[in-house]
Amino acid sequence: MATQVEAIRPAPWVVFRWHPTARPAPSWDEPVDLLVDLGDDIGSARWWRGLLTLGALAATAIALGLVRVPAPRIPPVPEPADLALERRATGVGALASGSRTGRPVPPGPSVVRLSEIPERPRLELVARLGSAGLAAALRRAGVGPEDVAAVLRLVEGAVSSPRLEPDTELDLVLGRRETRRVPRPLERLAFRAALDLRLEVVRTPQGLALNRIPIAVDDTPLRLQGPVGRSLAASLRRAGVPAAVAADFLRQLGYVLDIQRDVRARDRFDLVVEHRRAETGEREFGRLLYAGLEGHRRRVALLRFGPKGEFFGENGEGARRGLIRTPVEGARLSSGFGMRFHPILGFSRLHQGVDFAAPTGTPVVASAAGRVTLAGWSGGYGQVVEVDHGRGLKTRYAHLSRIDVRPGQAVGQGQRIGAVGSTGLSTGPHLHYEVWRDGRAVNPAETRFLAGPRLEGAELARFKAELDRIRRLPATSIG
Repeated sequence: MATQVEAIRPAPWVVFRWHPTARPAPSWDEPVDLLVDLGDDIGSARWWRGLLTLGALAATAIALGLVRVPAPRIPPVPEPADLALERRATGVGALASGSRTGRPVPPGPSVVRLSEIPERPRLELVARLGSAGLAAALRRAGVGPEDVAAVLRLVEGAVSSPRLEPDTELDLVLGRRETRRVPRPLERLAFRAALDLRLEVVRTPQGLALNRIPIAVDDTPLRLQGPVGRSLAASLRRAGVPAAVAADFLRQLGYVLDIQRDVRARDRFDLVVEHRRAETGEREFGRLLYAGLEGHRRRVALLRFGPKGEFFGENGEGARRGLIRTPVEGARLSSGFGMRFHPILGFSRLHQGVDFAAPTGTPVVASAAGRVTLAGWSGGYGQVVEVDHGRGLKTRYAHLSRIDVRPGQAVGQGQRIGAVGSTGLSTGPHLHYEVWRDGRAVNPAETRFLAGPRLEGAELARFKAELDRIRRLPATSIG
């Protein structure tokens, strides 16, 4: 807004007076300016006129938008009968309306009524083997009892183990039958009997015959390597190691080191497993052959060798030289041996074992071979198992959720004896593990190993040659 400044100078002070610039009054002969800038002369009569104009225009637009003008109604035009018939003959009807399509045509003199609906000359179908076996799957598919018996005789003579894997696909072709009262004859049957064998049963003029179709298989053992990371068990799963092989790997390492304390995230695992891969892409995993660990603390190399399939170290000493340091898979050490404050009793006392935190139901194994002397409830221990290993050595496994052995039973090293729980005086699911020597509780982490089997002479030389061959296998690395 334009202003004028008038300065009055009475000495020694200066006074400023502000006067708005006078705008000349509009004349009746001048046109009215409807385009008003609402950012100029705020509060003036011209500004208010512009605001009222804007409001009037907005109200008019809203009022016109609310007015509904009904559309004119057009009466339907009846469809001619011939056009409706043609549309019905060429259209596709909905199931909801009965799917009435096509042009109705009355039967002519050449139409003859059939006594029964004709069947397809042959049926091609795929059946899936269930838990009841091959015979039941064939019967469900419609194969007659005589053909089923003939197939079973042929298959049993072709493979050493006639029991097939569940969900095996059976490709069947059933031929034409003479009457509806007899089953269709089996024309062809093909299925995968083993990783390296496919069987085909075909009908010949002399009856059913069996064809063996071999499949090329590479049985080179598979070697996997990778970093331990935050969890050795999780790293094995990410590497694609089968669960049974991973459990065996952890169990063998547990014989020679404490997985909770001796294994670090920067260490690398190294394992070799029996592996068979067919040319069609299918694969099978077998036993663990080699268990290794490369770490900054120590190096572990265990190889399965001998008729019993036992694991031995690089120097020929057996892996099962004493107690398994961690008798529960995938657990973490939550409490050590020694004096501690009991969270339930509220005072300090000697903690006679070590605690491994693990989810309820995690398997617990015997840390060495022996005989069960106690299997049941024992006060604050809850469900407990006690094993006598001889030579004054005993182990105790407490707070179990279930017990899988009975008193007097002989157990082997690594055999499952129960599951992790939280029975007795316990604040959460864990395994309380104790080692007793000559009637005195000792620290399981410091228990000295007992003597085990050892290879010597020519047997040791063959073992080292096999170990060198396994180590020369190419490795598949994941990190």
